[in-house]
Amino acid sequence: MKEITRRELLASGAGLGLLAAAGPAPLAAAPGKRTDIVDAHVHVWTPDTEKYPLAPGFSKKDFWFPSFTPEDLARHSKPQGVRRTNLIQMTWYGLDHSYIADIIAARPDNYVGTGIVPAVTDVSLARPDRTMVDLARQGILAFRIRGKSTRPRLGDGPRWLDHEGYERMFQAAADHRLALSFLMSPPDLPELDRMCRRHPQTPVIIDHLCLIGRLGTFPEEQIAALCAMAGHPAVMVKIGAFYALGTKKPPYLEQLPLIRRVVEAFGPERCMWESDCPLQALEPPNTFEAAVALIQDHADFLSESDKDQILVKTAENFFFKR
Repeated sequence: MKEITRRELLASGAGLGLLAAAGPAPLAAAPGKRTDIVDAHVHVWTPDTEKYPLAPGFSKKDFWFPSFTPEDLARHSKPQGVRRTNLIQMTWYGLDHSYIADIIAARPDNYVGTGIVPAVTDVSLARPDRTMVDLARQGILAFRIRGKSTRPRLGDGPRWLDHEGYERMFQAAADHRLALSFLMSPPDLPELDRMCRRHPQTPVIIDHLCLIGRLGTFPEEQIAALCAMAGHPAVMVKIGAFYALGTKKPPYLEQLPLIRRVVEAFGPERCMWESDCPLQALEPPNTFEAAVALIQDHADFLSESDKDQILVKTAENFFFKR
């Protein structure tokens, strides 16, 4: 089996008439800002629920804000030097990825996506591995899995990934260089460790620094557990969602020791910066600028090449160099 390449995506020509869905041409970065940042985690949605209907059981009342389109994102991200973005499928669209797929198709050099594919489903639904490959041809190159501690209870035990569907997802990700992106907390790590041992070639991304610090503290045993995952060469970590960790207020300096430990364990080449916008930018006093500044300006233990790797190259190499 082969990796899904960007050449295939570009050659498809899909969505070229949908440039409006992808927002305006990139704005200029503010003076003195870099212009090449890759944001590894952003949520977007549109108020147009006729063209992009919501999944059963959802309504506009579930939206975090009335809308957050690529145009809205650009007003926060472009002045801070973001050039490319990984769009995360919103829960209220369910399994219909049309919205982010249209944005990606209109500007595949600027956008990729992370989708939702249920591994544990009714037998009448398509196998998750086949769905992953189909979505990858639309530029959706990662697939989100919730850890046991961050999802509704399914009645399973500590081996919550012990399902045929997850086996298929891990294998498909390895075969096609797709990523499994985990929204999880430290208690979920032992089961992920087990699966990474079974599937050492599968690219895995741990979102939001594994949510260490979400309760305001940074327990050593949790940091050690996350850093131990660096023993799996295909595991990467998203460094971001600072608004949700520690004091939850900029400049987030209390998070620097955690970030330092993670970067030292994984190496900057397996760490990618994320904003988790719009929550990062629209939850006062948090700002998009502060999310960039923690790495660019305050992480003085990082060299300029380390910062370049974390802010640009890790996500660029995985998502955009295909």
